[in-house]
Amino acid sequence: MNNIINYVGIFSGVCTTISFIPQVIKTWKSKSTKDISFLMFTLFTIGVAGWLIFGILLKNFPIIIANFVTLILASLILIAKIKFG
Repeated sequence: MNNIINYVGIFSGVCTTISFIPQVIKTWKSKSTKDISFLMFTLFTIGVAGWLIFGILLKNFPIIIANFVTLILASLILIAKIKFG
């Protein structure tokens, strides 16, 4: 049963994390963030960091990996928002 739970977590983490890749690519290629809310992405990035800490405290591999990668991708979008205004 524990393996099934981990597989569900890994699958879900892969899906949600991969969903950010097209946005990161589009944002950096176009150098445009006009339609992205700074406040929303700031809060989202803080939330993802919280989930990462949560995963670390639980020693839960799927939560740690998914949120670590998502934190990097979300941070890239947030950096683009600051850089490209």
